[in-house]
Order: sequence, then structure tokens, then C-alpha cells
Amino acid sequence: MGSSKKKNTVKKLADKLSSLPDENLVGAEYDSDAEFSEDENVEELFEHYKFIVDKGQSMMRLDKYITSRMFETSRSRVQMAVEAGYVRVNGKIAKSNYKIKPLDEISLVFPYEKRVRDIGPENIPLDIIYEDDDVLVINKEAGMVVHPGHGHFSGTLVNAVAYHLGGKNGILVHRIDKDTSGILVIAKNEEAQMKLAKQFFDHTTKRKYVAIVWGNVEQDEGTIEGNITRDESDRMRFTVTKDPNKGKHAVTHYRVLERFGYVTVVECILETGRTHQIRVHMRYLGHPLFNDERYGGNKILQGTIFTKYKQFIENCFKILPRQGLHAKTLGFVHPTTGKQMDFDSPLPEDMKALIEKMRNYIKSRNDIEA
Repeated sequence: MGSSKKKNTVKKLADKLSSLPDENLVGAEYDSDAEFSEDENVEELFEHYKFIVDKGQSMMRLDKYITSRMFETSRSRVQMAVEAGYVRVNGKIAKSNYKIKPLDEISLVFPYEKRVRDIGPENIPLDIIYEDDDVLVINKEAGMVVHPGHGHFSGTLVNAVAYHLGGKNGILVHRIDKDTSGILVIAKNEEAQMKLAKQFFDHTTKRKYVAIVWGNVEQDEGTIEGNITRDESDRMRFTVTKDPNKGKHAVTHYRVLERFGYVTVVECILETGRTHQIRVHMRYLGHPLFNDERYGGNKILQGTIFTKYKQFIENCFKILPRQGLHAKTLGFVHPTTGKQMDFDSPLPEDMKALIEKMRNYIKSRNDIEA
């Protein structure tokens, strides 16, 4: 679904609500980047709405009222959202049978609906870690785009999932960048989507990444906290802003796993899930991801001026021709059984090869100095 079509949907929604006074529609907010980011590390796949009930509104069930105000949203979907805890009235989680009253403030957060655009099934191999009637857990390879869009209309993970499911589309609840490898969970039905997406929205999922970054990270562990917003000088990048009123709150915890002097291997734990969060936060810390072209990590940032070293790094770039980032673990509560599910994937071969090459280089350098 293109951005222009999405804007039309917003307009139709506004038209649908035009009978309400302007002050009663506090916001029907869409994040236009939330579904169509080029690099697709968008984990905020939600639509936000807020309504104030009209002064003359008669009492009505909450789910019925919301359905009457939402464009092309079924009552069953509204009821699932209410049951999952996405709907609040006057700041408190409400039930479907709550009777609305004049001037009630209703806030809603909906996971994006499964789009009806043509997604052709494609016979593309998938590394499936786990599957049942509700969820599909996949170890995504680097270079695979998650969802069609921005010049990638085929060959995506969504196309591959559609083939695996016999032509039926899976439903995204989060994403990782095209050039990031690692674990991703797909919902197989709307009920599973509602419950899984709520965990991402509430930041209750357990996620650990392994990153290879430039430089010798000073602290063995630490926390990076800073609002993330679009970079005004480059709309395809994000940056940390010092203005507390701008951007989206983001927190990344990190721990050093191995040091090579010129680069460091770190484990990153996401407390929030913002676009490019680890890439932006590590750059803000002064340690861009190794070979991250968008954030300046694809050139020599640490080391000597000697030709031999430069050639060594060029070879390293060839070994790892993308940013050094892997979504290693993912934990969530199963949407049906309620059991905790934890998954882990090994480092991909390109990252393992780079780490081994760094180990050998540092060892040989130390042997010469000794």
C-alpha cells in the first residue's frame, strides 16, 4: 500500500468523522514512516487514535461506538483490540461492554491491519525455527527485505511466507532491517497479531542483538538513552536529538562481549524498538556499526595509516558486506497458550568470519610486538 493511498485512507477517516466538532477529534495519528521505511527496521506497526465523545452522545457500548467511528474496521477486530488491552477510556483500560458517556476520552492503538494488496507467493527458502497454528518464527538472512515497497516488490520475506502458507499471508508484528540478520516472528491470524503486537508495544518482549562496532568501547556495559528523530540533513537517516520535545524515547542497554582494539563486539538489549535504534544509538555513542553505510561505518574509523592495515580492513568489508548486526534472541508469551517462548539463533557466517579474522589479526600483531 503506497503512501498516497494511505493518505487517502486518512482523508476518508477524517470525512467519516466530519460530523463531530473539530475539538472532539483530538487525533487520528498515523506515522507515515511506520510501515514504509526503506530499511524496514520499524517495530512500531501501529495506528494511533484519540476521540472525545460528543456532549450530546447517548450511552452506547464501547465497541459499538468505536466501530461506528472507524473507517473500514470490523466490530470483531475492535473487540479483539479491546480484549487485548489496546483501548483506554479516560486513561484506564476498558472492556467492550463499557457504556460510553459524554466527554469520555477514548484512546486506541491498533496494530496495522493485514493489507489486501497483491502479495504474490514466491518459492524462496526460509529458515524456520518454530511453527504452530498461530505463529511462525524465522531466522532471516541478511539482504532479505521484510515487506514489499520502495523498489522491492518481490523477493521479500512476506512473499516467501505467503508461499510457505499456501498463498495465505502472514501478518507482521515487528520488523528488522534488510541488511540485519536474525529472528523475526510472524502472526498467522488476527488474534495472534493482536496479542503479539501488544507485547512489542508494551516493550515486554525479550530481544538481544549482537553488533560489531568501530572503536574500543570505553565501558564494559552501559545504557544509551536519547530521543530518536529523523535527520534533517538526510531524510533516510535518523539521529539522536537533545530536544526532549522531539523524536521518540529510545533506550538501548549494551555489554561488551569481545574487544579487538579497532573494533568491539557488543550485545545490545532493546528496551524500546525505534527505527534503526541500535545503529543510531551506537553512532551517538561514537561507535558506528562496522560497514554500516548509512551511518558512516563503511570507511576506516579506527586504526593505523599503514597500507597493510588498510588492505586488511578492505578485506574485512568484503567478508561482511553489510552492517554488523544480528537479532540473536527473541522471547515472547505465546498468544494462545500463554507460555513463555524463547528463541536463539547463532551468529551468521559472515559475522563469525569477521570476528575470527579480527582475532587472528590482533593475535599476530601482539606476537610481533612481543
